[in-house]
Amino acid sequence: MTEVLPLLTGPLIGKSSSTEELNLLHAWPSVPASPSVSSEEQRDLHQISQLRERIEREIEEVKDDIRRMGQECNRQPEHEQLIQHAEREVPTKEAWRSGRMRFSKRPSDGIRYLIEQGLLNAAPEDVAVFLFEGSEILNKAAIGEYIGGGKDFNKSVLRCFVQLQQFKGLDLVNAIRMFLRSFVLPGESQQIDRMIETFAIRYCDCNQEIFSCTDTCYVLSFSIIMLNTGLHNPNVRDKPTVEKFIMMNKGLDNGQDLPQELLMNYYDSIKKDPLPRPEDSSDLAETFFSPDHQGWLVKEGGKHKNWKRRWFILTDNCLYYFKSPQDKGPKGIIPLENLQIRDGQDPKKSYMFEIFAKGTIKSCKVKDSNKAVVTGNHEVYRIQGQDESDKALWMKKIKASIHRDPFF
Repeated sequence: MTEVLPLLTGPLIGKSSSTEELNLLHAWPSVPASPSVSSEEQRDLHQISQLRERIEREIEEVKDDIRRMGQECNRQPEHEQLIQHAEREVPTKEAWRSGRMRFSKRPSDGIRYLIEQGLLNAAPEDVAVFLFEGSEILNKAAIGEYIGGGKDFNKSVLRCFVQLQQFKGLDLVNAIRMFLRSFVLPGESQQIDRMIETFAIRYCDCNQEIFSCTDTCYVLSFSIIMLNTGLHNPNVRDKPTVEKFIMMNKGLDNGQDLPQELLMNYYDSIKKDPLPRPEDSSDLAETFFSPDHQGWLVKEGGKHKNWKRRWFILTDNCLYYFKSPQDKGPKGIIPLENLQIRDGQDPKKSYMFEIFAKGTIKSCKVKDSNKAVVTGNHEVYRIQGQDESDKALWMKKIKASIHRDPFF
């Protein structure tokens, strides 16, 4: 029986064992102890059994190694694809940013540029969607100028733009509020007239039971806008009363009077809360339009060393972080000029990288207590990605931003 042992201590133990040998090993029968077997043979059988268990453990370890290697191999192409995809996006983002800046200065030129770049279809529906969905970022005065334009294409865009608004169940004043939040009314009366007329048609389509015809809604909308000016413009000394407002709209509904209670409610709503007049897009909005990269990261604090989740935006050689993507302004700013980046030095923190400099990093943040802007005191920023590929992509983007000439 001892002659069997050398046969089992050879290639089967090594990781180059063939599939047939491994199958043969698993098929090796367990030989129970028997009174007819000598003590020496029982000892040999026991050694074989132990050897078999050890080899099986080694086989399982090899299988685990193969599985882990396979997972790493599968992740690597995905990681590379993410980076390649991001690199392809850079020229597109630059074109979007350029188009957005052109749109702010000359709306028609901006739209034409985006169409020529293949970023926008030359269809009124697509242009309307672009303006409507970008109304929180785009220059609202430029949106008003474009949809108020007198060309046939601009008029079509206006109709499509208004069709994207949902006024169902809203009273007229709140519908006007919603409408005016998405752009700034232009100054020409002809443009305003065209916009209010289109709005009235859409409002009556959404609320067919309120007014007998769209003309009633059209004239009353104008009246409400004039009331807003009269009540809230400091240059108007003679403020209109509710009685005057009711008198102004007498016989408005196809020769019939509108309910006084309805008009009084409109008056009270405007008096209490003026119609919105959106400000033009700020430089901050221009900065964050089409950034180089953005996403959630976890950042270590400077003084208390606690870790907090923040929304980061990388653009114009600066790294901005916010409490949430909806915030109007950043919580902190890290200019990337003369900084370096490296893998995290703390083995307890997975997916971490560090932004560092020789000495204190020139940065700033906004204090929660009084909203004051103060300088940061970091010598190193420790930041954690969501996984290995997220960390690698952020490091690649930040490195590229550091190596470009800084935008100051």
